[in-house]
Amino acid sequence: MRTLLISMIIGVVAGIVDILPMLLQKIEKRAVVSAFLQYFFVSIIIVNIDLPRIPWWLQGGIISLALASPILVIVSGADRKAVPIIAAMSVVLGTFIGIAGHYIK
Repeated sequence: MRTLLISMIIGVVAGIVDILPMLLQKIEKRAVVSAFLQYFFVSIIIVNIDLPRIPWWLQGGIISLALASPILVIVSGADRKAVPIIAAMSVVLGTFIGIAGHYIK
């Protein structure tokens, strides 16, 4: 139960970090909520999973990018310039989530 609570807290922090630039750009509310929920749930998965033969510090970035891939496909149809930004943010935040989960858990 403690690990779940920690992963949820990390998810809230990661979600806020991701949506702050979106709020400043006044992006559509549905996109902001979607991004927040993405990192909230990705954090729960990253903190509670262990991929075999992959270093712990790399797992978060891989999982986050994999779970963001459907979003990347959808966004690529409307705005190709946003795809590398979203992918990079996914890898960076996922890695930080994995590191935070490893040391806090």
